[in-house]
Formats: sequence, structure tokens, C-alpha cells
Amino acid sequence: MKKLGNYVMGQWVEAGGKGQTLYHAVTGEPLAIASTEGLDFKAVLNHARQKGNPALRKMTFQERGRMLRALALYLTERKEQFYNVSYQTGATRADSWIDIEGGFGNLFSNASLRRKLPDTPFTLDGDPVALSKGNTFMGHHILVPKEGVAIHINAYNFPVWGMLEKIAVNLMAGVPAVVKPATVTSFLTEAVVREIIASKILPEGALQLICGSAGDMLDHVCSQDVVTFTGSASTGLFLKSHPRILAESVPFNMEADSLNCMVLGKDVEPGQPDWDVFIKELRKEMTVKAGQKCTAVRRVFVPENKLEAVWKSLSAELNKTTIGNPLNEKVRMGALAGKHQREEVIAQVQKLMTNSTLVYGSLDDIQVLDADPQKGAFLSPLLLVNEKPFACDEPHEVEAFGPVSTIMPYNHMDDAIALSKKGKGSLCSSIITSDPAQAREYVLGAASHHGRILVLNEACAKESTGHGSPLPLLVHGGPGRAGGGEEMGGLRGVRHYLQRTAIQGTPSMITAISDVYQPHAKGITGDKHPFKKYFEELQIGEQIITEKRLITSEDIDAFAKLSGDQFYAHLKETDFDGTMFERQVAHGYFIMSAAAGLFVDSFDKNPVLLNYGIDELRFTKPMYPGNSMYVRFTCKEKTAQELKERNPDVPAMPGIDIPRGIVKWYVEIFDETDEIAGVGTILTMVQMIHKI
Repeated sequence: MKKLGNYVMGQWVEAGGKGQTLYHAVTGEPLAIASTEGLDFKAVLNHARQKGNPALRKMTFQERGRMLRALALYLTERKEQFYNVSYQTGATRADSWIDIEGGFGNLFSNASLRRKLPDTPFTLDGDPVALSKGNTFMGHHILVPKEGVAIHINAYNFPVWGMLEKIAVNLMAGVPAVVKPATVTSFLTEAVVREIIASKILPEGALQLICGSAGDMLDHVCSQDVVTFTGSASTGLFLKSHPRILAESVPFNMEADSLNCMVLGKDVEPGQPDWDVFIKELRKEMTVKAGQKCTAVRRVFVPENKLEAVWKSLSAELNKTTIGNPLNEKVRMGALAGKHQREEVIAQVQKLMTNSTLVYGSLDDIQVLDADPQKGAFLSPLLLVNEKPFACDEPHEVEAFGPVSTIMPYNHMDDAIALSKKGKGSLCSSIITSDPAQAREYVLGAASHHGRILVLNEACAKESTGHGSPLPLLVHGGPGRAGGGEEMGGLRGVRHYLQRTAIQGTPSMITAISDVYQPHAKGITGDKHPFKKYFEELQIGEQIITEKRLITSEDIDAFAKLSGDQFYAHLKETDFDGTMFERQVAHGYFIMSAAAGLFVDSFDKNPVLLNYGIDELRFTKPMYPGNSMYVRFTCKEKTAQELKERNPDVPAMPGIDIPRGIVKWYVEIFDETDEIAGVGTILTMVQMIHKI
């Protein structure tokens, strides 16, 4: 029988030893042996730190983002071969889609974050902080990649998504990874990693894979590393308490299985569209991946007078679910990951049945299509009812990690909130309601104990991603039993792998360090107007100070007429007693427009292609007729743009192939007393000399 490979230190290695035999979840046949015996885990981590980390740290966020996108495209082209392997884990085509293409989607989503980040290996965090009256001393925060390695210890239920949603984030941050998937389904992870390595898209050392035991790996972690874990709370606690993790203060992010809940609002009645939404969503959560999801609904809270109606409606819906060989197109629920997992689920259900009644399904009898129920790890959906949820602890403490849910009654929304908290922290919760008051009460009452809350009803059901779908741009995690950590969340997830450091100095020094112009830094002046320079020629801090312009009452009247803005403060005949103004005052947008008239070089065609927008515009002092204004205009920040891929079936848009970048300009508007009257950031699209 073949042994799975471990990709370590730049090569595929078949470890020695007896290892662990992996089985086909549907047929029960042995597939492969996984072993890590003999691997030098200290050397594995050092390889990542010494080879992969420097290579990734040298890359800019833009380059890392393009790398992730290239990898996502490469894997997408080969997705069918992964589906063929995924069936062996017991997953249906729909289950595999979540795991495989959901994983690729994570790569795409994290790649798109490059548009929010600079073309540098580091980035600033937050706003500058003035620390002196004379503006010679300031502070800021900078984020740089950690110099260690991300160690991902993943669960068995999502062997592709679980890996890709994690490495997408650390790679975007500039940190390499060592991935240890759960052994039972590691054959699928290995198949994907083989293609990743074959693509040669990632620099050497950026990704290593171990299939089998983690051995003594955690004995060799250091303070620059990050460890993440997905799986049971008990295993997570064991790993989190490792002496080396504690001694080195290694960041440890745990995403643990939790007793997630769904609440049916009191406004929802049988026969209503929201009732159907609730039943279908609950059935999906019980049967997708055969209930083997860390986000699956384990507890269902419904109004007491609808308890029977709910379990009967759900039972009828579950009865339509065909179980069997996932290769058969009629099958809607496949097998569990293995027979051991099935035995564990049954044991947990038996604990639940000490005070709950099984109203649908069987622990030992199941009808399957196109498969042998004795050879495969099949289990019926199991629905229980507990009529006294406040008097029983088991439904709130015992998790059966399979197609199992328990329905429980509540009287008032306060009860539903209290019951949701008895799970002691969950990854996610849902409430099905069209009543904003109920939704608000539940969200504000339950949010402290949940990482995510979905408010679901007919209005969003068709486009909703559902209760059990963590999204790359939203945080995934939860308090208490759920692990107390978080991952993903767009830029929030990337920051877990970056060191935040406060930096202090003069504005000019912070500008030089950060490549972003800081207020009050010394500007760079020259004979050539910056609008006449191409993107590559512009320097951060390049600056012009304009001539002055007199503001007149006629200017204000003309702008009011042209814009239609007849706000009372802009009219001469207004009685200004009791207002904030002395007399007719200039429109803020007129001042900004007049500023543009002062700093824009408008006589000749130049590399500036268009105005892209305005950020953080503030008017800090009123401008009256008779005041004069001038502008200090400074190149603040530059970000290159990639050319969009042309669709051969769509006519080309003018300018679409022009190499370009976005330039941010810091605009300071002063009056004749040299006091700031307005400040903002203007964005322009500027032509490049060369294509990226």
C-alpha cells in the first residue's frame, strides 16, 4: 500500500514506521498509510524560517496578492482531480464544492486584499498621532511580517478549505506555513499540495506538509511563530497548554467545535415563507458534510407552542434526504469520515438520550443507496427533542459531531438568549425572523457569546451564504468553548501574522521609514509640476505651494447657483443671529473646487488620467468673502494598479490598457493667516512609463 508523502525541506519524503492506515469512507477499503516517523521537525521549522520567510518578506503585498491569485487560478483548472479524491472522504459533490472551491475562493478573496494594501512588504496601521505642540515629534504604528512560521493543525472535515483559508492569510502577510491536516483525510490535502508544489508559484519554503503525527514539532516553536488549531476543544486545550507555547508566548489561535444554535422567532408561523426558510436551513445544516462541520447547528430553540410542528416538519424534510454513495447523483448525504467517527457520534448521542427523545432517525438501522451500510461509515440524520432545556446540561455540553441536532422550547426572547449562552461560547448562531425588534433583542443579547450571528428571513434567503458558511472577509471564531480566537476577517486575519510596532520620530523621519507622507514633514520641491510626472517619477513628499486666491461674495453666489446648494449660510440676505457664522460663508465644496483650480496643472495634456476620488475631507475653519486661500499639495502615497484582463468577447474600453497607478495627494488649504481651513486626500490615476 502506498505511503502518503510529506513535503519538507524542499522535497517529498515517505517517512518510515508503521504509520496509520487511512480508509475509504464509503467502501471501507484501505487507501494509504500516513506516517511522519523519522522526520526532523526542528529542521522543518528552521527551513521555513530560514528559506521561506526571507523570500516572502522581500515580496510586497501586491506581489503576494498576485501570487495567491495565480495559485487560485492554477488549482481551479485542476479541480476535477480533487473531486475524484474527495469522494473517498464520504463527501457528496455539494460537500466537496464547499471544501474544494470554497478553499480556492479563500485564495481569491485574500488575493483581492492587495488592493487595500501598499506596494511594500509592510504597512502602516491606523492614523498618525501628534505628540508635540510644535509638530516636530509624532508617533505611528507599523506592521511588519513576523520572522517565524505559521503552524496549522487542522481538522478532518475540510481537508482543502481548512488548509487554504489559513495559508492564504499567512502568505499574504509574508509568513510561511507548515500544515498538519487531520490524518484521517490527509490524502486529499496531500493531493492538493502536490499540485501547489508542482506549480512552482510559491517560493521554496513557503509551504510544507506533514501527513501524520506532529511528533515533537511544538517543542521547537519560538516567539516569532504562530500556531493555529481547528478541532475539538479538549485537543485544543492540550496543545495550547504546551510548555513551549507558554514559555515563548507563541500566539495560539484556536477554532474549536462548538454547540452552535438556531432560533426560530416568535413571529414565524407554519406555512409562512420564513417557516420554510427555517426548516430548509436546518435540514441543510444537519446533512451537509453529514453534519461534520464546526459550524453545524447542534441546538435549536423554538417557541414552546411550535415545538411539535417544528420537529414534524423537519422530520418530513429529512425523510427526503437520500443517503449513500456520493458518486450517485441521487445521493444528498454521504458517509462520515470513518467508522471510528461514526462510533464516536453514536456514543455522544446515547449521552444526549439520557434526557432527550429521539424523534427521527436510528442509531443502528439505515437505508443507503448504491453502497454497503456495513462497510461504509454511514449514519442516519438524528433529531432529538428536549422539553426541559433549563433543567438539563447534556444538550448544552455534549456534542455529537455528525448529523445530529436537538430541538428545545423557549417562552420569551430572554429565554432564547439565556439558552444560547448555555453553550458557553459558540462559533455562530442564527435567528430566523422578519421582526426587527426581535432580531435586535437577540443580537444584542447573544452577541457576547457568539463569533457570528446570522439574521435570516425570506428577504435574504436566496442570496444568503447560510448559517454554516464562514466567509473570508468576515471573522471566523468565537469566545469560550469555541476557542476564544478568530481567523480570516479580511485584513484583520492578515494582521495576526504581522508584528505591530509603535514608531516615534519627526514627521520627516516617519515619512522616510513608511513611504507615506506624514503631516508636517519636510516637502520636496522642484521646478516641474508633479502633474507632469509619470507614476514612477513621482517621489513621496513631492510638494507644491500654490498662489493665493481671494474669495468673493460673487464667487459664493455663483457656486450656489451652479450647484443648487442654497443652504441659508451661503446667502447674503440671511440673518446670522444665533447661527455659527458671522456672515455669508463659502461652501466647503467651493473651497475644495477652488483649491483644485490652484493646484491642477491644466494647460497641457499630462500623465494624470483622471480624478479617482477624495478621502477624509474636512473643513476646519469657515472662509468668508474677503479671505484669501492657498494650498500645500503633497504626494502622499503611491499604489500600482494591474491591468485588467481583456475579455475577447467585449469591446475594449478606452484607456483600459494604459499602465497606471493610484497616487494619493495630501491637500492642505490655508487662509491668509496661515491657519488650516480644510484638509483632505485626493486620489488621481496616473500613467506609468512601463507596464507592470
